[in-house]
Amino acid sequence: MRQFAADGDDRDSRLRLLRFGAVAAVVVAWFIAAPHAPNLSLWTDVILVSFVILPATLLLVPLALPLYTRRWLPAATVVLALAALGFSEAGWGLPANFAKLFAAVFAGWSFLLLFEQLSWVVIVAFIVPFVDALSVWRGPTHSITTHHFRVYLDVAVAFLVPHGTAAYLGPPDVMFYALFLAATARWGLRVWRTWFATTLMYGLTIVLATAVDVGGLPALPFLSFGFLVANADLLWARLRPPSAAL
Repeated sequence: MRQFAADGDDRDSRLRLLRFGAVAAVVVAWFIAAPHAPNLSLWTDVILVSFVILPATLLLVPLALPLYTRRWLPAATVVLALAALGFSEAGWGLPANFAKLFAAVFAGWSFLLLFEQLSWVVIVAFIVPFVDALSVWRGPTHSITTHHFRVYLDVAVAFLVPHGTAAYLGPPDVMFYALFLAATARWGLRVWRTWFATTLMYGLTIVLATAVDVGGLPALPFLSFGFLVANADLLWARLRPPSAAL
């Protein structure tokens, strides 16, 4: 029986690796081809990046989710962040972009290792939207994107559209995205429904930012909303006061 279980685990691991590799190959191929693709209209780019390119790229996160419990994640976060810096200095945009992506993902998973209860994640989901909104409109994010946009581009993750332009997510946007997904796996919530809801919310953020003609919107309120809505009934059942169950 143990041998059968081990064989099954090995097959599952190989299958997950193959899925990750296949998606990664498609995403990398697009990132290589995108700068050479013909220019499209603004709204074609917006729809393409919001509902095709961004979801395909972020699909790598749940496919890598079995790694979220590894104790080497903090060290890997530092290594990837340094690698991203080195790649950027060398002018290697593609590896720098994916190093930034997974540095932020691993940072989110490392942060989750500090959480002891599901309620902590819910508290974060309610708090970070207000912090992010203040930061984008009047705080550090506003200052950086207004006066030091080059700094933002150096740390943000790009999602390329044809002809080389891009939409961006900042490191906190990716970090909390990864944290919420890992939390669903850790506490038995809905992983794939959460991926769909949170990714859709990020896509809608890009659409709304373009429609109202602003440089960017706070993304974490949309992310938190997607996480909470996708798991609302399970969260209520787990966290409601004992008296509410009577």
